[in-house]
Amino acid sequence: MENAAGRGRALVVGLGIAGIATALRLRQVGWEPVLVERAAARRSSGYFIMLFGTGVASARRLGILDAIGDRSSPQMVSYEVNRAERRTPGMSPAHLPGRPRQLLRGDIEQALFSALPANVEIRYSTVPTRITQDESAAEVTLQDTATGATVTERFDLVVGADGMRSTVRRLVFGPAEYLHPLNYMIGATVLNEPLEGFSQDEGLVLAEPGRSAWIFPFHDHTPGLLFSYRTDDIDAEFTRPAIESIRAAFGPQSTGALLEKLFTAFEQAPEHLFDSVHQVKMPRWHRGRVVLVGDAAWCVTLYAGMGASSGIAGGELLGTMLQRHPGDLPAALRTWEARMRPFIHTEQISALTMRRLFTPHDRKEQFMRTAMLRLMRAPAIGPAMRKIMNGPDMKNKEFDVAAV
Repeated sequence: MENAAGRGRALVVGLGIAGIATALRLRQVGWEPVLVERAAARRSSGYFIMLFGTGVASARRLGILDAIGDRSSPQMVSYEVNRAERRTPGMSPAHLPGRPRQLLRGDIEQALFSALPANVEIRYSTVPTRITQDESAAEVTLQDTATGATVTERFDLVVGADGMRSTVRRLVFGPAEYLHPLNYMIGATVLNEPLEGFSQDEGLVLAEPGRSAWIFPFHDHTPGLLFSYRTDDIDAEFTRPAIESIRAAFGPQSTGALLEKLFTAFEQAPEHLFDSVHQVKMPRWHRGRVVLVGDAAWCVTLYAGMGASSGIAGGELLGTMLQRHPGDLPAALRTWEARMRPFIHTEQISALTMRRLFTPHDRKEQFMRTAMLRLMRAPAIGPAMRKIMNGPDMKNKEFDVAAV
């Protein structure tokens, strides 16, 4: 299996950002990655994300930064609005520290995928159903979901990059409950055209106790739409169409013209994401020859804004540690996890703070959010407030996990 240089064959489960980044880096350091994906084809869609300095540094080393691009611009502005469409100046993502790149998820996935050598094996409609290990390899049974056919193969390394509800995590780490609900739901899509009454570079935030709606602008693409709301019964939210759950969350008050436009845009979109918000918390991300990366391991949630950045960084750093510890997989995985854990711990805490900015929990949090935004706009106080807000958590978003 592994050769004298410590290079071997790796199974990477999941064709998202973390999975492709891992496979690309493994190939760059001489490993043979095999990618498997549950879906019948690679997804081309994706919603609004930000790429902070952590992800930028890793993307640059992977050689894909230019291909990712940047859909933000200095002209972007954001407004705080209410149901009556009264506007006040808001905080634009473009003005966050480090000027994160505003992107669609598909921008990163396409850049990573295009960088993969053509002879990297990719199997669609394929899932692992059994994983066992011995001293020499991990033995994985893979099932073709279209035909039901199975095959069992041996790998030097198995990487679970298959998302928040990871199959690899369940098969290897057992049924323990690693998903920690925040009791919030999200609904996201991309609009077919800019919202009526707003220009290409204008975004909006309608934030009320327990619910919010966001429009994220791009300078060269139609905007993204995000609904976020609190719920006491996650399971009940999935018992009806997504738009019905979203509408109910914003009731029983009169909708108003603006919210109605947003509801209609979501309902008419050809694709959307509707899901509950969870963090994944585990005492360990690797066991033997199996390691989890990205949302499968840590899922910082969209409120942290670091899902894409941590996924790229985690995959890139994993390959680097394997290169630095040739022939010693346990040392490579231990070193990788020791480097990643402090960074991820900070981001998971940051998500709980940033959630208040995305969606205030109650009237008290809404009042505090409104007061904070007003202070940030005050000429004499704003710079100091922004410095406080952009403290350790924001500095962490620029941290280069692979820096020596």
